[in-house]
Amino acid sequence: MQTPEPQQRDRTSTATSDPGAAGSAGLAETPTPVEVRVHADPALIPSVRAVAADLAARADFDLDAVSDLRMAVDEACSALVPLAREGGQLRCGFVMSEGRIDVICRVPVRHEATLRQDTFGWRVLTTLTDDAEVLDADPEWLGIHLRKQRLNP
Repeated sequence: MQTPEPQQRDRTSTATSDPGAAGSAGLAETPTPVEVRVHADPALIPSVRAVAADLAARADFDLDAVSDLRMAVDEACSALVPLAREGGQLRCGFVMSEGRIDVICRVPVRHEATLRQDTFGWRVLTTLTDDAEVLDADPEWLGIHLRKQRLNP
């Protein structure tokens, strides 16, 4: 009886059907954008939080940094969702490169929505990340940019 030969993978391709096949080194070496779009509903924030944690883990962040990023994304989304326009989407983009993850979360807003930076929640964001800033240049969108560095890049 012959045993089937294992399937060979084309190692030159960057796309794969197995999310773990590329390994974590691929996420750390080249910028890899990921965007998650969900209805601006507090019940969907855990899904975005899970994506943030998964991406940080795949990029070889230590467990504390993964947890910090998960909580920071949760806090950012929780601050933005109540300000979202009716029927709007919460959009969170993640870019992993050179030992860091940049996250931009944003929502379409009603007229003149502002995000306060003198709250306990904002203090949590600035403590859990290496950088946090409000993105309010576009009057129709409000966002938060977070950056988290890996300790050992």
